[in-house]
Amino acid sequence: MPKKAGMEKWKKKRRQEHLELKKYRYYIFCEGQQTEPLYFEGFKKLIEENPVYKDMVLIEIEPCQAETMRVIGKAEEYVKANNVRKGQVWCLYDKDSFPPERFNGVVERIDSLNKENPELQYHAGWSNECIEFWFMLHFAYYTSNNHRAEYISFLNDKFRELGIGKYQKNMKDIFDILLDKGNPKLAIRYAKRIIKEHEGKTPTEIAPGTKVYELVEELVKYLPMEEKNKFTE
Repeated sequence: MPKKAGMEKWKKKRRQEHLELKKYRYYIFCEGQQTEPLYFEGFKKLIEENPVYKDMVLIEIEPCQAETMRVIGKAEEYVKANNVRKGQVWCLYDKDSFPPERFNGVVERIDSLNKENPELQYHAGWSNECIEFWFMLHFAYYTSNNHRAEYISFLNDKFRELGIGKYQKNMKDIFDILLDKGNPKLAIRYAKRIIKEHEGKTPTEIAPGTKVYELVEELVKYLPMEEKNKFTE
């Protein structure tokens, strides 16, 4: 037992030393188990392969299998358990059919948390009504407030048109598809335009809309130049 305890202590020390080397830290908590984690794993892979930033950027992706307020709760638990004192904490979640007070409540909770430690800031990467709306914007400017089934139908048609086949929530290459077949630069521009047009409204009132682009813009800074140029003006 003492030997095992010593090994655990050593591992914890090594992990802490590893963290201290990372200047930029991103802790990403995803509502879903597959779609969002698989998409952001694409960024993580490219950044970790980029010799310029691979030793400077930490990206940890945590699938929560939880919704709205429970995502921020999971993030807070993780921060406390791992004594995270520096970096950006991102909560990615969908509106779906959850009531406005819960959907808007994450943003309100984040505003409160961000007053506690200026070096550790929380962010809400919400989508109203789902992450598929962000994917859609890679192909078209879309403002109709439809059910998520319509967004998935749009992606199905587009993917078939591109010869990819049917859109699936567990597509391991979703990042590559959107990067190579879609237009990330336009997706960011469209998402920003929608938010600007609804300035002053709550997340629930911005339908459709998404703030996922804000995390994308953060991570794009560390991509290799060839991929970075696909996102930036």
